[in-house]
Amino acid sequence: MDKIHIEGLEVLALIGVYDWERKHQQRLIVDVELTADLSMAAQTDDVEKTLNYAEIAQGVSDFAAESQFKLIEALASHMVDWLLQTFPMLKTVRLKLSKPDILANAKNVAVEFTKEQTF
Repeated sequence: MDKIHIEGLEVLALIGVYDWERKHQQRLIVDVELTADLSMAAQTDDVEKTLNYAEIAQGVSDFAAESQFKLIEALASHMVDWLLQTFPMLKTVRLKLSKPDILANAKNVAVEFTKEQTF
């Protein structure tokens, strides 16, 4: 199966369990791997036969900005579900959500979810 990668997408979200985390949106980093059949796009060079990765990136950014989850686990899981529902061409979504600015002695904290289209 063919894949599209969007790596290092910076988004803002109201995320966290502590009161001080709930006052301002925080920077998160999204890496997403989208599995789909891209053979028609490759054969025809037709943008209508592929996934619009600019639309996907904007949608992920908007989804994060509008969310109010406490845990990055919840946000990442719901983000994957949203992608699968919004873009039926997708077969599988692997999404890594990073919260790089949360631990002073660690470069990054991240969760990763992989889900398949169910229909």
